[in-house]
Amino acid sequence: MNALPDLVRAADLIAARGSRLGRPLHILAETTSTNDEAKRAARLGAPHGSTWVAESQTAGRGRQGRRWISARGESLLFSVLFRHSGPLARMPLVSLAAGLAIAEAVERASPTASVRVKWPNDVVIADAQGLQLAKIAGILAETSTTGSSVDAIVVGVGINVLTRCFPDELAELATSVTLVADRVPDRAEILADALAGLDRDVPVVLAKGLGPLHDRLARKDALAGRLVRSDASYGIARGIDAEGRLVVEREGRREAWSSGEVHLVSSSPAERREGGSL
Repeated sequence: MNALPDLVRAADLIAARGSRLGRPLHILAETTSTNDEAKRAARLGAPHGSTWVAESQTAGRGRQGRRWISARGESLLFSVLFRHSGPLARMPLVSLAAGLAIAEAVERASPTASVRVKWPNDVVIADAQGLQLAKIAGILAETSTTGSSVDAIVVGVGINVLTRCFPDELAELATSVTLVADRVPDRAEILADALAGLDRDVPVVLAKGLGPLHDRLARKDALAGRLVRSDASYGIARGIDAEGRLVVEREGRREAWSSGEVHLVSSSPAERREGGSL
């Protein structure tokens, strides 16, 4: 184990919460990415709940191959192995369930912050007016498959915890628990809370779909009622449906987006008329 002092307590805190995840717990000084570690171990037969935490990643990544940038010891970077056999249909729901669990763990560490889930796989902090969103965490769920069936799921999580300064290009787009909390955050506590939430929520969506989590997710929806755009369309976000799709209204008609990047846009009167009534 190569943990910085604040992670030494992690295993005890995980055990105290009764989570089936984080057992065994592997803490690494450095790796390419924790998802790489988890996928490699999955192929070698690692058990359900195995978790890898890294102080530094040399090739950390998010959706669409984007690089996850973090200084050593400032973030909470971890991946969890779920042993699950079944069809691929519910896999898109895993990122939403994970986002909800991570949002609630971040909220516990920073109870005065407005923590929200941004479809499809980000956790953000909304400003006092709810107009600006700053990313605080991201989720990357990947699967190991045989034919059309899933053998294992790896859920990778990156949470900005102790970062105080971001690169110029990220300064207005990202934040950290330290910057929004009214107390010094504890990475071990956040990890234990996050694993307990993932242990609670991910198996539910795999077994029953999004329905049992839908009300909680709706209360955390960062995009609801906001004017949004993708590469192909735009409109007013009207929530997340039972299949995990973003429902968007444009010119009185609703459509469901199942994938892609989504961005908030300014809500000028002209945009409101084109997108539909707010």
